[in-house]
Amino acid sequence: MTVEGPPAIPVALSSASVYPLSVHDAFAIAHDLGYDGVEVMVTNNYVSQNPDMLAALSQQYRQPIMAVHAPTLLLTQQVWGRAWNKIEMSAALAAEVGAATVVVHPPFRWQSGYAENFAEGIKRISGDYGVAIAVENMYPWRVRGRETKAYLPHWNPVPQDYESITWDFSHAAIAGMDSFEEMRGLGERLTHVHLTDGNPNGKDEHLLPGQGTQRCGEALAHLRTSGWKGVVAVEVSTRRTKGAGEREEWLGETLSFARRHLGQVKEPDHHHSHL
Repeated sequence: MTVEGPPAIPVALSSASVYPLSVHDAFAIAHDLGYDGVEVMVTNNYVSQNPDMLAALSQQYRQPIMAVHAPTLLLTQQVWGRAWNKIEMSAALAAEVGAATVVVHPPFRWQSGYAENFAEGIKRISGDYGVAIAVENMYPWRVRGRETKAYLPHWNPVPQDYESITWDFSHAAIAGMDSFEEMRGLGERLTHVHLTDGNPNGKDEHLLPGQGTQRCGEALAHLRTSGWKGVVAVEVSTRRTKGAGEREEWLGETLSFARRHLGQVKEPDHHHSHL
């Protein structure tokens, strides 16, 4: 039996893409549309924090959990207490549900003691739990038109001493970065990708790929041809959707975009043939 080329790159659905719907909805939609798995964003929603409930959803919908997004956002400051606790609990959750990757944001500069030892700390926790802790690229914050230092050591993880990086196209757009070039330069350090799009207008829009200025298609094609071994997770905002079925339509279109550019012509289910 001959095996054609490297194994296909899986396309997961981030539970952030169905917000304000629930984690349960993310699994159901991922299953209905034919995604390969789910990325769980840990929030103050109890299900998102509970390994047993997540494992049950994963089994029910036949959707493996491919990544856990730690509660390191401003919106989730109250979840799981102190900064190091958030990382440790996210790694433990990932290990328990079989996810290979934990997505984290760089530390905020006011998180003293955490920010200074961040690179060594995530390396240690990564080793303890056997999961990759992939630091996500962020963007400069502007207050009254001037850049303000929000992150330590920096919003850009590329020059830092991190073994694993998550690349987000929407954040790259705000930062005025070319994702295609950056992802090529990252090589083995690129562990996880948030597929979305954006414009250099200072807004974190999380558009559908193709609706912004980033070279999403070329970047995905590069992942395919370079034999990349990570997961592409769809993280688009569907909050603007109206009416029944529009959210599913957007998420179906994004999955089709990913598969097309990753060279996987996998036909959607017949009842979604309009995508």
